[in-house]
Amino acid sequence: MQYRFPLLAVAMITGFAASAGAGEPWSEKAIGTHVSQSTLVGPLSAEQLQQLVEQGEVLFTAKFTDDDGVGRPMATQAIIPTKRKRPAPQLFQRLAGSDSNACSSCHNDPLPGGAGDLVTNVFVSEGFTNPDFDTTDPQFSNERNTNHLMGAGLVELLAREMSADLQSQRRAALKTARASGAAQAIDLNTKGVSFGSLTAHPDGMVDVSRLDGIDTDLVIRPFSQKGVITSLRQFTVNALNHHHGMQATERFGPRWTGDADFDADGVAGEITEGDVSALVAWQATRKAPHRIQPDNTTWQTLAIRGDGIFDDLDCGQCHRRALPLNDLTFADPGPFDAAGTLRPGERETGAVYDLSDLPWVAALPRDANGAVMVPLFGDLKRHRIADQQVTELGNELLGQRFVDRDVFMTSELWGIASTAPYGHRGDLTTLDRVIRAHGGDARDSRDQYIALDQDDRTALIAFLKTLVIEP
Repeated sequence: MQYRFPLLAVAMITGFAASAGAGEPWSEKAIGTHVSQSTLVGPLSAEQLQQLVEQGEVLFTAKFTDDDGVGRPMATQAIIPTKRKRPAPQLFQRLAGSDSNACSSCHNDPLPGGAGDLVTNVFVSEGFTNPDFDTTDPQFSNERNTNHLMGAGLVELLAREMSADLQSQRRAALKTARASGAAQAIDLNTKGVSFGSLTAHPDGMVDVSRLDGIDTDLVIRPFSQKGVITSLRQFTVNALNHHHGMQATERFGPRWTGDADFDADGVAGEITEGDVSALVAWQATRKAPHRIQPDNTTWQTLAIRGDGIFDDLDCGQCHRRALPLNDLTFADPGPFDAAGTLRPGERETGAVYDLSDLPWVAALPRDANGAVMVPLFGDLKRHRIADQQVTELGNELLGQRFVDRDVFMTSELWGIASTAPYGHRGDLTTLDRVIRAHGGDARDSRDQYIALDQDDRTALIAFLKTLVIEP
């Protein structure tokens, strides 16, 4: 399956347009035709998926307008629908949003779906459920840089499989505890990644005090710097409201709020369930970053040397080169979303597509068991990344979703050469600088890196510079 149509052609084929709606060039609506969830039934053919992806691309790059329902004068950016105490003084502002016209306004480097510069930073409040403020004071908000979305469909599928595996281990321990009448302590490991341990008791209680890098429900949440977003669908619904004031009916519509126009901007049904599905399909099919073979022979030599140094420093303990993925079937909605995001069983229809139909996925290597090796250079686990001596990456004042201030999800390194600047705030301009900022769980590797001679440090950087997003 090839996505071969340029954006202008996509608009003509699907009836969408990036800057005109309903086929009228003078219209000021960015959304000309909404996607109906009822048309997304079961497994999609390659052609159906292609059309859905094309629709998602137009939505991702569309600059939403007042006529589409942009802005939220009487609602906050909170992920739980929350009314403001008073009308928002401005339609757009960088503090509490709305803060961008299009998804691609921030996810744009080096192409739509990519990362963003410091200028695209957003402010994420820990008053997560009901913030109503107009300040960037760090007591109220954490500043975050834009992550790239390339390969995101494979990342979500990995998280789904790992979550299911961990929960299966818990069920097995509980079953054994009930049958034996004795507590059962088990180590939690999936795809070679350890998430600590738990103890199951015969009465059904579970001691989760020794979990490591995961929530107590054993659901891996692979998105955002803190690892608190479960799925592309949840990320999309959250971001549409936060950054654009475009409210998805599946969370802000009558079913949950009793109001067709929850933000009181005069536009109902701003983003349909089908629109969200199209945006998810576009993100889920983004080509993953890859490792290039440099033309420059000196770079080649340095990168080979740096590849070995990466292992010598034990960087791969967290930045795992690849994780095995058994099933490439992407079902949307997925199995682990919570209330407020469309879930299986809430509608009779839903999109299901096979990512193995994508040529770039088919080209990925497989292990001896036939699992696709996803080269993300990550482990989908949270780690403590700062300590008393090395504090730069632990400089936020607020926790988020019960995750400590100095704990962050391992950043996947695929594409890192194309996504400077670095750090969760995007204020570290070089790879050398961000490596030196690693504390906490990564302190030993960081100290070994600093102890290397300059040539070896250069070689490691040369290796990392081969991990690119293809423009």
